[in-house]
Amino acid sequence: MDVVKGSLAKGEPVYLRGFGSFIVKHRAQKAARNITKNTTITIPAHDIPAFKPAKTFMAAVKK
Repeated sequence: MDVVKGSLAKGEPVYLRGFGSFIVKHRAQKAARNITKNTTITIPAHDIPAFKPAKTFMAAVKK
């Protein structure tokens, strides 16, 4: 897990054959509303980790 965290921190994807892919997705800047204060806030662009399971892994879980 330390290798996966380190690779994602560098922006490098990690592929585990038969299990899935850990990748870094970029989210663009966007405007959001704070309903309680009725104000608009700006959420800056940022990167988030994501996981995409492999087809064989999903098939095994569905059984």
